[in-house]
Amino acid sequence: MSSMTPHDFASRPPDGARRAARKPRADGVASRRTILLAAANLATTRGLEGLSIGELAQHIGMSKSGLYAHFKSKEELELATIETAAEIFVRDVLGPAGESPGGLPRVLALSEAFLRHLERRVFPGGCFFATVAVQLASRPGRPHDRVMALQRRWLDRFAEALGQAVAGGELPRDTDIDQFVFEITAMMVRANFSWVVTGETRVLEQARIGIRHVLERVAGHAESESESRSSDRRATREHSRSRA
Repeated sequence: MSSMTPHDFASRPPDGARRAARKPRADGVASRRTILLAAANLATTRGLEGLSIGELAQHIGMSKSGLYAHFKSKEELELATIETAAEIFVRDVLGPAGESPGGLPRVLALSEAFLRHLERRVFPGGCFFATVAVQLASRPGRPHDRVMALQRRWLDRFAEALGQAVAGGELPRDTDIDQFVFEITAMMVRANFSWVVTGETRVLEQARIGIRHVLERVAGHAESESESRSSDRRATREHSRSRA
């Protein structure tokens, strides 16, 4: 698996989300940014389908015509909102985690950065992508395709780190990487849901403990495997000396 940078996660938006016009004015860029930040926040509590240009305009105190100057369609607004959320996720989660060593430290760094992202309440409804992915799962279209692609890249980060752990001897050679990606991210999804519902930091700590338990269980097998190989090598050397 090729290595990805944080830039890869949020780059390459769909063609329809690109605006290849003249260089925008500074006040226009600021207005667009304000709109998209508000849209991303609202999407975590109402979903992308719950966004309407009229409601969004009212929420930020802008006229509908002012909003239409930035987004010509509901789909264009959705795509731009997804890209804004992806940029925030890169800055808040992938960037800090990317500074850690590879292997198991990277797995822990990714999960910890995600849980801190929740704890800081970057979005009022928890993880943006956990919210909109469920909504878009049964709704074909470019927003669906973009969110699912970003979700796959997020899972690939864990798979890549676990693969490094196997290659470095931190995990057994026969580790089922897909299974462990599922278990680790499932605990994070559950933590996101419980955090939004209860607001109790205890659920985030439960996720941290659960992820550590998963990794310790598998890493313990790697140690046993390593000790077994060492014993086999010692037995082979002793057998060779006895025959000599």
